Amino acid sequence: METRVNNSLSVAQPHTKAPQWLWPLMWGALLLGSVTVMSAAEPLFRWIEPDARQVIYERTELYVLLGRHLFVVGIAAVVTIIVGVAAGIAVTRRWGSDFLPLVAQLASLGQTFPPVAVLALAVPVLGFGTLPIIVALMLYGLLPIVRNTLAGLQGVEDDIKTAAHAMGMTPRQILRQVELPLAAPVILAGIRTSVTINIATAALGATVGASNLGDPIISGIVNGNMAYVAQGALTIALLALTIDSLFEVLQRQLRTCFSAS
Repeated sequence: METRVNNSLSVAQPHTKAPQWLWPLMWGALLLGSVTVMSAAEPLFRWIEPDARQVIYERTELYVLLGRHLFVVGIAAVVTIIVGVAAGIAVTRRWGSDFLPLVAQLASLGQTFPPVAVLALAVPVLGFGTLPIIVALMLYGLLPIVRNTLAGLQGVEDDIKTAAHAMGMTPRQILRQVELPLAAPVILAGIRTSVTINIATAALGATVGASNLGDPIISGIVNGNMAYVAQGALTIALLALTIDSLFEVLQRQLRTCFSAS
């Protein structure tokens, strides 16, 4: 009887795990198809722009633009995560609590300025290219990470930290082994929001010479070719859905890990 039960569990287990990766794989496959065989959809884009001489964006390969887009968003995300999480940790310690209102206000300030305004201010100082859009993405993506880091760390119950201290753990050990693991799902939700928003915002970099998936959109607007705009918007949307679904899988695994422990 036990053998039958174990066999049924081993068969059922893959079916519970497979759906977690179904959406990331599906969106990723559609994204890969959009940047490699976009020309196959020429009849569709010809319907959007029947009078245009050319409806498929061919100035630069879409997979090249995708790599540049991911590079800009990735660099901004890494810096923003390090700065945002570190700031959230610092102001939730006793020695840094006086700076909590200042950090929260500075993080909020980044989203009060439209990304276009940030680019306009950054270009005279940093010049045209990739650096201004990275700075804009860092400022624009900082608030969700700081806010969720604060919420996650402040949401850890005092009784848990007191019990850890009574066991002889140092403040650094409590932070690393108790607070951060418990706050991780909330922090990850903030990172997810920040990165997903910046995937779309990064398209503005094409206006200051940062070549990415915003190139077809800007070119389509300038030339009055909505087929170009649709190709850029579709690819960015598929990229955002792919990354967002990956974060969702990570959040589910974190919740499962902590509920099991």
